[in-house]
Amino acid sequence: MFTIIIAYLFLSLIAITCSFFLLRLFLYRTALIYLFKNWAHWVEDRLHVHQFFKVPQLNDNFQENQFYGKVYTYLNSLASIEDSDFTNLFAGKKSNDILLCLDDNQTVHDEFLGARVSWKNEVTGGRRSLVLRIKKKDKRRILRPYLQHLHTVSDEIQQRRRELRLYMNTQPDDRTNGRWRSVPFTHPSTFDTVALDSDLKNKVRSDLESFLKSEQYYHRLGRVWKRSYLLYGPSGTGKSSFVAAMAKFLSYDVYDIDLSRVSDDSDLKMLLLQTKNKSLIVLEDLDRFMGEKSTAVSMSGVLNFMDGIVSSCCGDERVMLFTMNSKDHIDPAILRPGRIDVHIHFPFCNFNSFKSLANCYLGLKDHKLFPQVEEVFQSGATLSPAEIGEIMIAHRGSPSRALKSVITALQTNAETRAAKNVGRRLSETASSRASADNPGESGRFKDSGIPPVKELRKLYGLLRLKSCNKVEPSDHDS
Repeated sequence: MFTIIIAYLFLSLIAITCSFFLLRLFLYRTALIYLFKNWAHWVEDRLHVHQFFKVPQLNDNFQENQFYGKVYTYLNSLASIEDSDFTNLFAGKKSNDILLCLDDNQTVHDEFLGARVSWKNEVTGGRRSLVLRIKKKDKRRILRPYLQHLHTVSDEIQQRRRELRLYMNTQPDDRTNGRWRSVPFTHPSTFDTVALDSDLKNKVRSDLESFLKSEQYYHRLGRVWKRSYLLYGPSGTGKSSFVAAMAKFLSYDVYDIDLSRVSDDSDLKMLLLQTKNKSLIVLEDLDRFMGEKSTAVSMSGVLNFMDGIVSSCCGDERVMLFTMNSKDHIDPAILRPGRIDVHIHFPFCNFNSFKSLANCYLGLKDHKLFPQVEEVFQSGATLSPAEIGEIMIAHRGSPSRALKSVITALQTNAETRAAKNVGRRLSETASSRASADNPGESGRFKDSGIPPVKELRKLYGLLRLKSCNKVEPSDHDS
């Protein structure tokens, strides 16, 4: 028995020793493979003639070389930087972001069109530069396309990372530091959170994506690379939130023009000239300003702002947004194609937009009260998305209570609208009867709008009948 135990222990020791040996051999072979690859690259480098291109951080006038920043951004985004022997780690803007950055004299490799190139973050005499090493046989084939690729990727990275700004125009007499003041644009709205028809949102997305890729097409047509949108609908229907969603989607700065702070047409032109490329220029409540006779900006000034010669001289890649409550009384010259490319209507909430709000505010994709909500909407009741959103926020802890409160608010809205319509009809009927029975009294009824007592009783009975169908909000979820 003792002999068996000794043999078992001996075999176990042999197994452990073999496993340890195999592990050491595997790690050793891995290290050998790594060393062999490095040796192979070293030999390959010695067999070819290379050319070097230096990108200094500063030019001869000690001004920043913008191309250096593009190359640096591109190199820090390469996956191969993680394979370097060492690199720097920094915290990003967000708490969980970790950024990898080149260290002094660090070399990083890249591949393009089958060719292998390398960059060195060189520091000499306190001056920094990025040095590109490329095989001479590959230079003619890949150098220009590679640098263009670097430009494109760097611009995309910087566009995603840059902080959006909201610019607001100051008073005409406050020009110490220019007419625009800016703050970080941190509006959280996105296309997913805006309560609007999903097909319409997808069409806007596609239109904006097509616009971003159309620089050469616009230039070939001899047109300014810009796009104009009109957002119209009652207050509270989400126009401002949609503006923010477009800015976030495009990663464009927002220039919000306040016409009350514009002295005249020339001042409006100067504001436009001082905006930058990749910007979203917003002029809100255009119908209200056009209806005010006291405004300093004329109709001609607005038209020139939209598509005049100044708008063609202030740069490319711009989106112009105009908002208004209604376009019924707007001069057709403002709305014609060329000045307004896309018209987007923002209606009061319907059942489809209600479901979008319920999903966003309450996390509900479906609920047993949804059919009742749909029935109330079909009866003609409606509210603005802002009003429904506020109700859901107030009752976000209880989805059922929130939906019941929405139903109650919709029914109240329907009753109020019905009462107004009935009152208007009764007033018109009373006026016509009074005019027929006593022509001398018709003016009094017409001016006061007060129907006879019998008609008021009918109205009271109608309201009592409608209130019987009203949903009472419960303190407990159903």
